[in-house]
Amino acid sequence: MKIETICVQGGYEPKSGDPRVLPLYQSTTYYYKTPEEMAHLFDVPKDGHIYSRISNPTTACYEDKIAKLEGGVGAMATGSGMSAIMAAVMNVAQKGDNVLSAASIYGGTFNLFKITLPRLGIDTKFFTNDMSEEQIEALIDENTKALFIETIANPAMVVCDFDKFARICKKHGILFMVDNTLATPYHVRPLEHGANIVIHSSTKYLDGHASCVGGVIVDGGNFEFDGNPRYKAFYTPDASYHDITYTQEGGAAAYILKARMQYMRDMGLTPSPFNSWLTNMGSETLHLRMERTSANALALAKILKASDKVDWVMYPGLEDDEYHEIAKKYYKNGFGGMLVFGVKGGRKDAENFIRNLELIKQVTHIADVRSCVLHPASTTHRQLSDADLIAAGIKPTTVRLSLGIENIDDIANDVINALNKI
Repeated sequence: MKIETICVQGGYEPKSGDPRVLPLYQSTTYYYKTPEEMAHLFDVPKDGHIYSRISNPTTACYEDKIAKLEGGVGAMATGSGMSAIMAAVMNVAQKGDNVLSAASIYGGTFNLFKITLPRLGIDTKFFTNDMSEEQIEALIDENTKALFIETIANPAMVVCDFDKFARICKKHGILFMVDNTLATPYHVRPLEHGANIVIHSSTKYLDGHASCVGGVIVDGGNFEFDGNPRYKAFYTPDASYHDITYTQEGGAAAYILKARMQYMRDMGLTPSPFNSWLTNMGSETLHLRMERTSANALALAKILKASDKVDWVMYPGLEDDEYHEIAKKYYKNGFGGMLVFGVKGGRKDAENFIRNLELIKQVTHIADVRSCVLHPASTTHRQLSDADLIAAGIKPTTVRLSLGIENIDDIANDVINALNKI
């Protein structure tokens, strides 16, 4: 099926007499008549549902849809995007290990990598976009378990050059993890460009209506764990779960099986079935929303470029954008719905611009059907030092705009009026 059809019909296939719309299974438990049936599921959990902390029928259909959208072999939904990132990393890394990460990533993820994971003994080595492949490779050692990057950095708007990082990861036999939240599979499918694991904050475009927090991890099924000394836990028996060997039991989906049976089971990263149901419903219109928000973003980026109140604009759809050529290489159907720009003047002018907006609301969110705005330096990235802000590509005058699906004339008038009032 084409991606638009997967959005609408993927993941749930009703049988004769079943509800046409994915049902909400709001239950924690599942009945089995015999002890043997239940025992089998504890030995082979992929054959059914034991307990909703581990899996749920509604969530399973939603996970299957997202796996199909990304072209993966399996997916695991979580209670938030941050828990998805944490589980994705901890599934391969433990005390004494390290991961590589782009410095220009979302502030919450940066804090997880720089502060929280090191407290658990997992270190992060950050690289910047201007570093060469050789410089990044020099950061890799025998304990490096993954390279993490965003398809398009939030809010630095740095576009990932997949070929570059896929080469590095393949050469050294390490997992290539990509946060595809802002691009979505409608614009970019990282697994087609060498990524192994794809992560989403489903709170954003997959849901699309700011109704529920969630995350999801997609397993590409394209990484060879067997025999790789970095990943012995995948091909040796797991004493915590009946000595299961994940590569034998899960095959190509070994990564996502291990994530579910270790971290979902033990850490309770579970999404509610209702949130899975809502997010699945939201994803049915993903292709329509992304088409409109991308068109709105490009139109507004051109308007901002022509304004004498604006110092600079970053949007990969602009032909003179630093990352336009790279984006053209990987993106389809547009370039996404978020842009950043700098208000002429100082930090106070950027803050006043936000005060002057009427239609567009200031919220700690992006990727909604409603246009929204934020000043990253004083909000989402306020915990970063000045040096870290620079590394993340954030200036005091940076304004982040996430375009919704409203009429572009109304959006543009609101922005122009707010700029003219400065």
